[in-house]
Amino acid sequence: MIDIKFLREHPDIVKENIKKKFQDDKLNLVDEVIELDIKNRKAKLLGDNLRNERKTLSSKIGELMKSGNKDEAESIKSQVQEVNNKLEENESLENKYNEEIRKRMMRIPNIMDPSVPIGKDDSENVENEKFGDPFVPEYEIPHHADILSTFNGLDKESAGRTSGTAFYFLTGDIARLHEAMLAYARDFMINKGFTYCIPPFMIRSDVVNGVMSFEELEDMMYKIEGEDLYLIGTSEHSMIGRFKDQLLKEAELPICLTSYSPCFRKEVGSHGLEERGLYRVHQFEKQEMIVLCKPEEQMDWYNKIWSYTVEFFRSLDVPVRTLECCSGDLADLKVKSCDVEAWSPRQKKYFEVGSCTTMGDAQARRLNIRAKGEKGNRLVATLNNTVVASPRGLIAVVENNYQEDGSLKIPEVLWPYMGGKKVLTPKK
Repeated sequence: MIDIKFLREHPDIVKENIKKKFQDDKLNLVDEVIELDIKNRKAKLLGDNLRNERKTLSSKIGELMKSGNKDEAESIKSQVQEVNNKLEENESLENKYNEEIRKRMMRIPNIMDPSVPIGKDDSENVENEKFGDPFVPEYEIPHHADILSTFNGLDKESAGRTSGTAFYFLTGDIARLHEAMLAYARDFMINKGFTYCIPPFMIRSDVVNGVMSFEELEDMMYKIEGEDLYLIGTSEHSMIGRFKDQLLKEAELPICLTSYSPCFRKEVGSHGLEERGLYRVHQFEKQEMIVLCKPEEQMDWYNKIWSYTVEFFRSLDVPVRTLECCSGDLADLKVKSCDVEAWSPRQKKYFEVGSCTTMGDAQARRLNIRAKGEKGNRLVATLNNTVVASPRGLIAVVENNYQEDGSLKIPEVLWPYMGGKKVLTPKK
């Protein structure tokens, strides 16, 4: 959510930003907010005047009572009651204007960074850089579901009976490999100076509304029926919500955290070949990184944290690339975002394994997260980035370390987490 003062002073910039995101249907929101804001400020001015009038009248009543002029005091009391009635009516109007303004402001996209490429959808995202050489072996690499099955590591049939489609059981060495990657990701980020956290896996609606755009909510979040709770789609939600209504010390910024959690997503409308395996699922596990910093430092941190994900996957012998998200593919709260994509030697293309985003002060404004410094209090900037989300990360490691004889080479950094195992041998 952008600053209403900025919208008031620069409506043309806000409208141009909306056009660059190809959301022309939202242009009218700017004019509506400006009109409501004028009415609201008039109502606030009237309210201030009424409160001053009431204060003056109340002082007179006190003076008259002291001097024994009770009849005149009673007459003024009736005037005070009239003022109170007007004030109550005016405050109701103010609340109405505030709510109408907020509803519209929540739908107006955040101002994008000037470096964001302009494009209508994800087909126009821009490749930034490749890390590692994408390699296709001479031997065939089976679908990851088939590879995992040779190790008795995947059971989707049973998961279908217990939970439905897009769920899974991981078992044996494959389950251990999955957890090894998450444990390594945890230690990888701790070694980068981040504080390890395990957050709540459910959050209230006021936190959901603070961290997400409305367009994402319905397609992503599972609601707990009968309670004001949602299952998190990523630990970023509860991690940022942790600082709701907090006044931090600017001297203690940046706050760098890395969090583990299961994640739950509806994945509404997701279809395609890869649903046969583990590419699109309703439940997965993730190691995340979150940064709260001064607004002027956000781009430095943005470039730093996406590079950590690249470094992580390269240490697992997985070639990756970064893909800059274009304006039309950028969720409304985001200032700038890029995906980290892993190479699939089976498909001979890259696929998304992580996403890095700076939200500017949008989440902080919605959740009232401020920092106190020498020049007063101000909103912080919030950033988030995936270290690894598995089983997508598992797919990348399995495909890029699959051997011709059907065995699976374990990346060296994972040996300590696999009990010293260096190679997994098929069981069937």
